Amino acid sequence: MSRQARGTFDVKLDALEPEAPGVTDGLGRRSIEKHFHGALDGVSHGEMLAFMTAVQGSAAYVALEKFVGTLDGRPGSFVLQHASALERGVPAQSIAVVPDSAEGELAGLRGRMQITITGGQHHYEFDYTLPGSTA
Repeated sequence: MSRQARGTFDVKLDALEPEAPGVTDGLGRRSIEKHFHGALDGVSHGEMLAFMTAVQGSAAYVALEKFVGTLDGRPGSFVLQHASALERGVPAQSIAVVPDSAEGELAGLRGRMQITITGGQHHYEFDYTLPGSTA
């Protein structure tokens, strides 16, 4: 049965040195640290690679982050894979649980996340299925 988790998160991004300085103009690497609140309660750490184009409002990023905490009260961890773009201000997000990455009481987790930013606050909606979970 599919369920939805909602809440907010605080995010901290720190710049990392590029793998090939001078060759990767427009590319940036950042470490990610997020603190989730709501149905997801915990912390994630990861890394992002982003590209900013010369066109205002167009960019893309890929990232991996490992969440450790609880989902609707179930303890465990899982990895999210991001592959998202912004085309002249219009977002196209793809954020999904890496298959077979979940551990603990979250083993078998499958899901997709949407992120929105309203008034500077990050919000998430996480549609997921979990073996053995009921509504």
